[in-house]
Amino acid sequence: MANEICLRAQIGDILLELGNDERVFVLDTDLAKSTTAIKFGQKYPERFLEMGIAEQSTMSVATGLAIEGKIPFYISFALFTTGTVWTQLRQACYSGANVKIMGTHPGIDDGPDGASHHANEDLALTRTLPTMTVLVPSSLEELRDCIKLAVEHNGPMYIRVSRDTVPVLDVPHIPVEIGKAVIKYDDGNDLAILYEGTATKAAYEGYLKLKQEGYKCKLINMMSIKPIDKELLQNLFKTVKGIITVENHTVIGGLGGAVAEVMAQGDIHCKLSMVGIEDVFTESGALGALKEKYGICGENVRYHGEMLLK
Repeated sequence: MANEICLRAQIGDILLELGNDERVFVLDTDLAKSTTAIKFGQKYPERFLEMGIAEQSTMSVATGLAIEGKIPFYISFALFTTGTVWTQLRQACYSGANVKIMGTHPGIDDGPDGASHHANEDLALTRTLPTMTVLVPSSLEELRDCIKLAVEHNGPMYIRVSRDTVPVLDVPHIPVEIGKAVIKYDDGNDLAILYEGTATKAAYEGYLKLKQEGYKCKLINMMSIKPIDKELLQNLFKTVKGIITVENHTVIGGLGGAVAEVMAQGDIHCKLSMVGIEDVFTESGALGALKEKYGICGENVRYHGEMLLK
C-alpha cells in the first residue's frame, strides 16, 4: 500500500511560501491550530486576522478585503466556511469578489464531533454558486498548485482539503488546471473510478481490489469539481462499461450529481453508480469506523463495481 500524507497539516507551510505577496491575507475563526494557518499568523501577524467564532462576519470582512484589492483566504472547517456563511458567501459570489475559501475536515473527516461538524454538503453548496470555482487536491503537489492558482485566479474559489490521510500514488505529478481531470491509472475500459481528492483512499483501495479480481479499470482524479471536465466525461461515456463516483460527501449534489448532470444532457450514456453518504445525518465516531459504516471505503467501491458489471 502507498505511503499516506495529511494535506490539512501542510496548509500553513504552503501559505508561508506566499508570504512575500502583500496582497495575501489569512482569516481564521478560532481554528488556526487545527488548520495550521497559525503558521502564517506567527510570521505575518499584520496580515492574519483572528476573528473568533464569528464566521458570517469573517466572510463579510474577506469580501471587503477583496474589494480593496487584497487576496483574502478564509480558512476553517469546511462546514463553517461554506454552510455557516452561505448567505455571505453567496453575496460575495454575486459581487464576483476575489475571495478564497479553504475548507478542512470535509465530509465526515471531523469524525468524533458528529453531525454538527460534518460537512457532507459543501460541494453541493459551493458548486451551485455562479462565479465560484471548486477544486479538491489529492496530493501535496496538488494542494500547492491549488493555493497558487487561487492567488492567480480572479474570482471566488473554494478549495476542499482532507483532514484524513490520503495515499501518495506512484504516478508523476500533473499540474492542476481549472476544468481538467487527470487519469492516474488506466488499465482498460471495464470501469472508470472517478474520485474527489478527500476520497482518494477509498477510490484507490477499490481500484486495487477490482484489479486483483481481474477487472480493467481507470482511476481518475476529478480535481476540478467546478468547472468539471466535460470533454473527459463525454469520452468516458463512449468507452467504458460503467462509472463509479467516489466522494466523502452526500451523493446528492456532489461529484456524482455533477457527473450525472453531464451524462443526462448528452446523447451517450453508460451505467453510473455513486459511492458516498446516503441521505442521512452522520454520527459521531472514529473516522475509520465512520467511513466503513457509511461506505466510503475500498470494499464498497469494489462492491459497486461488481454490481455495475453484472
